[in-house]
Amino acid sequence: MGGQAIPLFDYYMAPGVLQTFKKHLKQQIFAMFDYEDIKDLLNVDKMDKLISSQKHMDFDKHLLYVLIPKAADQERLKKNLDKCYNRAIALTDRDTYQAMEALVANLNTMHSRCGAQVPFSSLNYGTDTSPEGRMVIKNLLLAEEAGLGDGETPIFPIAIFKVKEGVNYNPTDPNYDMLQLACRVTSLRLFPNFAFLDAPFNKVFYKDGVPDSEVGYMGCRTRVMANVYNKRKEVISGRGNLSFTTVNLPRLGIKYGIALGADKADMDGFFKELGEMCDLVKDQLLERYKLQAKKKVKNFPFLMGAGVWQDSEKLNPEDTLEKVLKHGTLTIGVIGLSECLIALTGKHHGESPISQELGLLIVKFMREKCDSYCEKYKMNFSLIATPAEGLSGRFIKIDRERFGLIPRVTDKEYYTNSNHVDVKYSISVKEKLAIEAPYHELTNGGHIAYVELDGLTAANPEAIMQVVRMMHDAGIGYGAINHPVDRDPVCGYTGIIGDVCPRCGRRDGEEVPLELVAKYKGSIYHHYKIADKPNLFDPTTPNTLDVSDLEK
Repeated sequence: MGGQAIPLFDYYMAPGVLQTFKKHLKQQIFAMFDYEDIKDLLNVDKMDKLISSQKHMDFDKHLLYVLIPKAADQERLKKNLDKCYNRAIALTDRDTYQAMEALVANLNTMHSRCGAQVPFSSLNYGTDTSPEGRMVIKNLLLAEEAGLGDGETPIFPIAIFKVKEGVNYNPTDPNYDMLQLACRVTSLRLFPNFAFLDAPFNKVFYKDGVPDSEVGYMGCRTRVMANVYNKRKEVISGRGNLSFTTVNLPRLGIKYGIALGADKADMDGFFKELGEMCDLVKDQLLERYKLQAKKKVKNFPFLMGAGVWQDSEKLNPEDTLEKVLKHGTLTIGVIGLSECLIALTGKHHGESPISQELGLLIVKFMREKCDSYCEKYKMNFSLIATPAEGLSGRFIKIDRERFGLIPRVTDKEYYTNSNHVDVKYSISVKEKLAIEAPYHELTNGGHIAYVELDGLTAANPEAIMQVVRMMHDAGIGYGAINHPVDRDPVCGYTGIIGDVCPRCGRRDGEEVPLELVAKYKGSIYHHYKIADKPNLFDPTTPNTLDVSDLEK
């Protein structure tokens, strides 16, 4: 089984939080009043039904007050009921935090894949504005911020905060404080990543008041939303990517560009073979689907047997999965666009507008091929900006053996991830986002934009907020922000350490080594330095980060 994502974590957990609150409120009221006396002071049955019928924690407490007999001490009982209510809120908040703390701990210690790895898990959240949903969001973020054990940064779950105007993007939005907290946690723990529901290709599916229409992501980029198989079920829950296969773009660039001479790129030949390659991948994906479709419900007791997958609740244990799996996606991947463009034009898309135009043409060609397969087979073919953590090194090794060392193409350890701008190219955050954003619209199977900040961002969450806003305004669908995360396992300090821990003064190698490895979330990133302001990251010095700082 591959990665698993919960698309609406806050919405799913909120009912449980509400039930916990109701339990605590009833317990507190019974604990506050002696049970034998309470029947004279309050109508127990009515109180129980009243509390049980509430849809949210923030109900009007005057509903409780009306149960107080007129002959009783009204003010005293009202104050006592207020205490019960407030205590129930506090206890529910505590229980929710402990639940989130346990979730994070379990997902970093519970082994899967034959014991080789902990579950590859993702949680999407951030848009539930109910008091219960907000309590889930807050406490999950706080659990992530606290870290594991002595403060170690958790690797899983991959937390994904969904950003939406009118919900949490603007200061007047009800969950804006949750976005602020998310930025604070990201500044320390690398997560959450950020999904942007206002990106045009995500917004088109959004329906106000329908959480299942909010686009979510899995892991470092996978996206599933459109559904040509059943247009009425273009929703995020109960679906997933069945499999994807990646096309080696640099190899085609070498064959039809550099191999013919820098000024003799054969674009007709390039697109002809690219089309043939897409057709080959399509056939392979369909073959894999046929094998998957022969499996039975009983082979997947959780996903299918428990009705997790769309329409699987209608099947019996001996039924095959053919119709149910059609809600999923079959995906063609893109890798090494940067090296492909260098091989064809001499420059990548960060260096030349002409190369950018060609890059978009190439990816658009592949997207149109996927769309044509959707129309022909009535199945969900999509295009993904492949993560390629391992494939980027494997492909280049094979091509280097075949074509030799080619400057800026095969003379390194890996191809550039998907459609990203070359990792070693110096470019501003704003320019990088502007170049990569159009590819997000084309890669409907998944995409991500990475920005790496150089500096102690833990002291300045405003830097994270600025980048989030730049991503939103550029039309990015999904983005992540990275920075160095060093840790002293002795005193628990987390941040930039260097050779000496700034908290306890311990040098690397004394007692145990310092953990000086930044925990990156993907394979290829850009490296930026945010302004040379001496106090930019000094927590004792108030400051703000201008967009201009990120453009330098």
